[in-house]
Amino acid sequence: MKSKRKRVVVAMSGGVDSSVAAALLMEEGYEVIGMTMEIWPQPKERMPGGCCSAETIQDARQVGERLGIPFYVVNFRDLFAKKVIAYFTTEYLRGRTPNPCIACNRHLKFAALLEKAVALEADYLATGHYARVRYCVERERYLLYKGEDDRKDQSYVLYNLTQEQLARIIFPLAQYTKAQIREKAVQLGLKVAHKPESQEICFIPDNNYKRFLAERVGSANFTQGNFVNLQGEIIGRHQGLPFYTVGQRKGLGLALGYPAYVVALDPEHNTVTIGREDEVFQQGLYANENNYIAVAKLTEPMEVQAKIRYSAKPAAAVISPAGDGRVKILFGTPQRAITPGQAVVYYQGELVVGGGTIDEVINIAL
Repeated sequence: MKSKRKRVVVAMSGGVDSSVAAALLMEEGYEVIGMTMEIWPQPKERMPGGCCSAETIQDARQVGERLGIPFYVVNFRDLFAKKVIAYFTTEYLRGRTPNPCIACNRHLKFAALLEKAVALEADYLATGHYARVRYCVERERYLLYKGEDDRKDQSYVLYNLTQEQLARIIFPLAQYTKAQIREKAVQLGLKVAHKPESQEICFIPDNNYKRFLAERVGSANFTQGNFVNLQGEIIGRHQGLPFYTVGQRKGLGLALGYPAYVVALDPEHNTVTIGREDEVFQQGLYANENNYIAVAKLTEPMEVQAKIRYSAKPAAAVISPAGDGRVKILFGTPQRAITPGQAVVYYQGELVVGGGTIDEVINIAL
């Protein structure tokens, strides 16, 4: 008796990665269904470019037609507004720097979209992320690893995945480089083969998040306050906390006789602390909202390599339980611009141990 083919829903963004992911799964014998998330609140508000645009949805639809697979667009506008845009604006108003891509992965792509896949009786959900999933018999857990192409590794934005989700997720690009994926797209005759990668926040194609915030919440919410130095002395006036982020140098409007950087934001007192470049380096942090993949729970100190932003290199650190679900992370060497609101992800080599959200910075003099 012929066995039934496994069914997989592919999250298609209209880019080359997810398009080739769908093709690769077809070649492996899967029954493939393409699905694109409609996430921008209203069609008339969509901006050109970005993964929220009508153009990218059309690109995904044309790839589906080229491959000969069923294709659906699912309406996640309200969910995106609640879980991503509202979170994005609220975090900035709190003096924190959000990561909307991680929020989208957590609440939409690997939650709501996975539910849609299950409703279609699919066995798996696949995406074009560069990362690897394996089941470890010894640990009795699904494990997440970096992608083979270190330059394209996207495991940093996937640390929130649960065991239940990992059991149903496929990353077809795990063993490939970006160059190989583009070459495959050319061979398949996909018009997105040379489509440039999006470098901005998907729902802000011009990358002007300050304009976006002003339009969404009103400029009145940008309360002016004081620039202060590390001694607490007032050295100028700032235009509102959402205009600044830790490590920032440009756009401060200060003439102090030395290069000045944002060291910290204090929402309680509405101040922006300014210092020299060496004062932007900190020894550690506390993280909350932690999720673990390689272990069920962090019960004792663990040596890891911790990554404090997508573009950062993992640095040697020790993570320890700090109560109330928080984790204390101390680095072997101070790290530049540790930023509350951003994700910190824990690695052991290629293995993703887990991660959390940077909640508080620790400054310990060496």
